[in-house]
This record gives sequence, structure tokens and C-alpha cells, in this order.
Amino acid sequence: MPLPLLPLTLSPWLLPPLALVAFLYATVGHAGASGYIAVLALAGLPAALIKPLALLLNLVVAAQGSWQFWRAGHLRGSLLWPLLASGMPAAFLGGWLDLPTEWFQRLVALVLLASALRFLRQPRDPERLHTPPLPLLLLSGAGLGLLAGLTGTGGGVFLTPLLLLAAWATTRQAAAVSSLFILVNSFSGLMGLLLARQGIGLAPAPQLGWLLLTVLLAGGLGSRLGSRHWPVSWIRRVLALVLLLAAWKLLGFAG
Repeated sequence: MPLPLLPLTLSPWLLPPLALVAFLYATVGHAGASGYIAVLALAGLPAALIKPLALLLNLVVAAQGSWQFWRAGHLRGSLLWPLLASGMPAAFLGGWLDLPTEWFQRLVALVLLASALRFLRQPRDPERLHTPPLPLLLLSGAGLGLLAGLTGTGGGVFLTPLLLLAAWATTRQAAAVSSLFILVNSFSGLMGLLLARQGIGLAPAPQLGWLLLTVLLAGGLGSRLGSRHWPVSWIRRVLALVLLLAAWKLLGFAG
């Protein structure tokens, strides 16, 4: 039986921090799941609600972000399609498993911290890009998709550092690829979670509508600035901040 709507009143004070998360993450092609999870956990929401709600907010922000970065001409299909082909089923599996991953998340958080420091030290795109072999792209997509499903995120905080540190894409290309990767994996992870729980509980419709509208508008502004207006150095510094926030959440400081 599907879970009923949870008898929960969401505070309007949740809207500003969720909007800030959506804005910051969207500027770098992300959707904000790890930030939403941190905000919702600190607000004391039930654990059964946090993961599906974060994935739903992710879908809204990633959808408009994908459109913005695609319209701006930054999408590289040769990178995207292999990552999606292996990442989508892996994300579904990760959402369905819904395993405790405490120590694994701690290790991933340390990797994100190291990546953030690297972007702060190198705020420019690499001078030369490399073309990854197809098997490596497929393997990377599968691993990142599984991690996305297990952690209740879209996987962008893991994919973007890989694309940039391996010099497979420029900053805006990495944002475009990550945005679509997040969109597909968020949907896949949500479906896996739905199957595992035989339904999910969500907030009442009016409150949920306000949450979705808030992150849509804030994320739309962020992705517009990131895809067309902000210098690459600004985007990389925001990316470093996003990775620090994601690491903070994975280390357990957000509940």
C-alpha cells in the first residue's frame, strides 16, 4: 500500500534556505539534492519524507537547468549518452536498495573536500581536453549512478569533479552534462525508491506546490547566470562551495 500523506506543516522559513540552495547549485549545473537534504534534516522533517522530497525538488531544478545549458550550446552528447546508458539503471538499483552507507559516504565526503580545494586553487578551465574511452565512460556512469541512488541525490556533485579534474570537459560543458545526468538519475532513483517502499509519503499539495515553485524560480535564475553570464572563475568557486556543502552533509553534520 502507498504511504499516506504525512500530517506535516512545513514552515515558510524553509523557503529562503531552499531557494538559496537551488540558486547556488543551479549556477554549476546541479540541482541541490544534498543541500535540500541538509536543510530538511536540520528542520527536523521525518526521514521517510526527506529523500523523496529532495529527489522531487531535484527533478524540477534539473529540468530547467538542462534546458538552459542546452540552449546555451554547452552540451556534449558524446560524454552524456554513455554516462546515462549505464548511470540510469545503476541509479534505479541504488534507490531500490536504500542501504545504509554511512562509512562509504564519509569516504566520498573526503573526496569532495579535496576536489573543492582543487577548484579554489585552479579557477580556470584546463588548456587541453582529453577524450575518455567508451568503456571508462560506461564504468564511470554506472558507479556514479549507483552512488546517486544510494545517497538520494542526482550524482552531479560526483560527476562534475570527475569531468573537470580528468579534463574531459570545460566548466560549462561539465555543468550541461551533469544537469541532464542529474535529471535522469533523480527520476530513476525516485522510481526505485517508490518500488522499494511501495509508495512514498509527501507533504500536502499546497505546501509542496510552494516548495516546487520556489526552487524552480531560484534555480532558473542560477542556471541562467551560470550558462550565459558568470565568468568561469566565479562558477568554479561556487562549485567549490557546493562541494563543501555536499561533503558537510555526507559527513553527517546535517542529521
